[in-house]
Order: sequence, then C-alpha cells, then structure tokens
Amino acid sequence: MSRLSELPMESWMCHLPCALWDTPLHHLAIPGSHNAITYCLDMNDRSPVDLTQPDMLQKLDKYMKPLIRPFVYKWAKTQEYTIKQQLDCGVRYCDLRIAHRPNDGSTDLYFYHGVYTTLTVETVLLEIREWLDAHPKEVVILSFSHFLGLSPELHMLLLTSIRKVFASKLCPKTEALTLRNLWAVGCQVIVSYEHNIASCHGDLWPHIPYWWANKCKAEALIEEFEHRKQHGRPGGFFVTGINLTEDLKYICTHPTESLKDLVMSTYPALLSWVKEQTPGSRVGSLNIIAADFVTESHFVPTVVTLNEKLMKWSS
Repeated sequence: MSRLSELPMESWMCHLPCALWDTPLHHLAIPGSHNAITYCLDMNDRSPVDLTQPDMLQKLDKYMKPLIRPFVYKWAKTQEYTIKQQLDCGVRYCDLRIAHRPNDGSTDLYFYHGVYTTLTVETVLLEIREWLDAHPKEVVILSFSHFLGLSPELHMLLLTSIRKVFASKLCPKTEALTLRNLWAVGCQVIVSYEHNIASCHGDLWPHIPYWWANKCKAEALIEEFEHRKQHGRPGGFFVTGINLTEDLKYICTHPTESLKDLVMSTYPALLSWVKEQTPGSRVGSLNIIAADFVTESHFVPTVVTLNEKLMKWSS
C-alpha cells in the first residue's frame, strides 16, 4: 500500500484503505481551515471593521481608512485560496464565522474576521455544493459559529439556505459516522451550529469544541496543547487549532510583517509537532487539526498521513 501522503488530496477520503472505512470520523485525523473564508475580506469603504474589534480601531478605520485598512487586512487574512481550492488541497473542516453587516437593510449574510467578506454566505455554500457534486465520496464538516448581528429571523433564513443548498447531502445526527455509512446514504455534509437552536433540529450537530491556545509563539502553543492532551480528548468531534494569535504588542513591534509571515516562520516547528500526534480514541489523541494558510508547507498531507497510525493498530 502506498503512503497516505501520496494520495490525491482532492479525493483523499475515497482513496483511504478500506481498513479505515468503518473508523468513526471523530477518530480520524482530518485537516481543517481556520477562518476559512478570509481570502475575500473587503478592503474598501463598503465594509466597516467588524463590531468585535476595539472601539479605537473602529474609530481609526472610520476616519483613517486608507491607512488602517491595509494594516487590518494583513493581520486578519488567514487564508489565501478560495474555498474550492482549499477543498481541492484536502481540507475537510471549515471554520465559518457568520455576520450580518451593521446598517445593512438586506438579509444577506457574510463571513468576517477583522472586516467583513465581499462574498455572501449563500455564494460560498453554493460553491461548496458544486465541489461536493464533483466529489461524491468526500465528506466535509462545516462549523458555523461566532454569529454576529443575527436575529432569530436571520438564523432561520440561514438554516433555510443551508437546507436548500445541501438538501439530501446533509447528515442527520446519528451514532455511527463512518465513511462506509455516509457513502451508503449519500450524505456528505456535517453542519455544526454554535447556537442553542441546534438542539431543536435533527440535521444540525452541536458546536464542535475548538482547542485554541491563544499564543503567538509555536513553543507556547505546543506546551498548551500537550497540557490539554493529558486530560483526554472530548468524546466526539473536536478541533486542535494550530493557528497562532498575535497580540497588540507583537503587531506593534513587527510593523512590517503580516500574519502570513508569522505563520510561515513557525510552520516547521508546528508541523514537526503534528507529525508526532496520533488520531483515535486514546487519551492524548487528536481529531481535526486546523491551521492558517492551509495550502502551504504540506500541512494537509501531514495531517492525512497520521491516519496510517490507526492502520498499524488494527493490523
């Protein structure tokens, strides 16, 4: 058998050895995209900085936009490639942060991180649907969270849109989430929804825990995750986010840099740590591993290859 790193990443799930077809998805190693839709952040006047940003930044952006917006943009952009390109490279978990823009009379929803996106949520969901139609044995996990400015009515409109776009591809809450089972019924989309209405809907999975270290140095992030691993993994899906978090001190002392500069300088250390990890049900095992700039530095093949360790245990 060839190494899993040699599989075609755009269809790695359907090319997994049959020994893994009955492994619960929450025991597989799955590559994920942190803030997946930041490749289309709005640089111009149509979009203010999002309302989670400090008041001072909102005021500076309002009155000094030509100076402030490029600065915000280079630290808010976590992905460079489109959602279809990310899926092509093997990403199967997407972190989707949803907002309704302030003073917007329409019901359009957007993604956000620092600023809002130019693409609407519905546009991106349709792109994902098109990709899934072309890859009928791949399964994606869409995590809707960090809702900003959504009324109950907008939540219901979003749910209606999700159901309309994905229809029978939506996976209902079941006990046995394995590739073999999902292939048998044609389900390709697991929707996690970080809101209490999820409990009222059979096609919405509860929020997937996201281990976030809140560190700007790789060594500190790794130390934090090693500490968490000692207490055991959650029972179902969970995400380990190897995305670094820059603080104001770091940004001010590195004025010419960007988030990508920070990420690329630390990727060697982070991926060395990832290679040592193991998926599965044991204490200390990982499941979804999410990152920034997922198309860089062989991140996706590194995560997918971890599933070889499951085969060694079962053989």
